[in-house]
Amino acid sequence: MNIVVKLSGSLFKPENFDKLKPFKELFENFHDKGYHLILVAGGGDVARKYIEFCRKFQVNEGRLDEIGILASKLNAKLLASLLQDKAYSHIPENLKEVSLALESNKIVCCGGFHPGHSTNAVAALIAEYIKADLFINATDVDGIYDKDPKKYRDAKKIKEIRVQELFKMLSEDKMIAGSYELLDLLSLKILERSKLKAKVLLCEPKEVERALLGEDVGTLIIV
Repeated sequence: MNIVVKLSGSLFKPENFDKLKPFKELFENFHDKGYHLILVAGGGDVARKYIEFCRKFQVNEGRLDEIGILASKLNAKLLASLLQDKAYSHIPENLKEVSLALESNKIVCCGGFHPGHSTNAVAALIAEYIKADLFINATDVDGIYDKDPKKYRDAKKIKEIRVQELFKMLSEDKMIAGSYELLDLLSLKILERSKLKAKVLLCEPKEVERALLGEDVGTLIIV
């Protein structure tokens, strides 16, 4: 199976580094079982803090995106380094390099590609390009809710949602550097056109493992 896993940037906070060990073991285990894994790292706090500081000086959004991309590549390199010989050593710069890296039969770790594309969009593009069997978006919430669960205690989790419904929910979000929390509109358009099987779930080893095993976890996005 070809599976793309987008990992929340929050996983790469120094205070969360202890969580990387069980993820390392999880991905190595599934790699040994014959799964072809492409892991896409978010930029996280490092990207956000650099971007917020530069924005005070009216740095344009394209350059801010470049900062976020570099942060995500650093996180991807960290992940690849932990996986050692199980991982492809180079961090791909584009879709063609991802395809070539897959031929190594190693775990491929990626960051961002282009300004204007969130790492969620990059992960969706990779999943489309390699015709992935599953796209997992592991984020800081355990699924998609009818409203922000961090702000509203009565928010209800949605087990299954159509892409068109998500478009309506997210259409008012501002697409600026460092602001992609769940799935941005570009990610959804890619999911829609490619008819990818996608799940949004909590960025925890057990939850990702359940998704890799095909269990009912998080929120399933359908076209």
